[in-house]
Amino acid sequence: MADLSDLYQQIIIEHNRSPRNFKQLPHPSRAAEGSNPVCGDQIRLEVELDGDRITDIGFQGSGCAISQASASLLTGAVLGKTRPEAEALFQEVHTMLTSGHDAPVDAAHLGKLAALAGVRRFPIRVKCASLSWHTLHAALQAAAEPVTTE
Repeated sequence: MADLSDLYQQIIIEHNRSPRNFKQLPHPSRAAEGSNPVCGDQIRLEVELDGDRITDIGFQGSGCAISQASASLLTGAVLGKTRPEAEALFQEVHTMLTSGHDAPVDAAHLGKLAALAGVRRFPIRVKCASLSWHTLHAALQAAAEPVTTE
């Protein structure tokens, strides 16, 4: 677990300092907004779809390093995937984040996303890491209501 903890810290720092896909899309097919009132995280996530495939994705917002890094990691992970593939990844990440802190993580399968498992040691921060994922889920479902972690 020490290697995963080191990876967690490095990836969170890297993606917070230089978030990927931190942008507004000119013509998003779907969008959703989310907030985590406890930490003050705010996000707007936009996706461009070609049929069922995510051809572009961007997010804007502000918040803690974990929420920003998680959104950055999410955008890189789902770009090019189909909606069902992105929904399946949402379920995998959600399960990983809400499992016990000692639950095994399939790092080979999840790649850099496995680093988010480090947040399980800090239960209050799970909401920070999961906000962007729930917001993606809402966008893909074309949900009208904003997402909140409360």
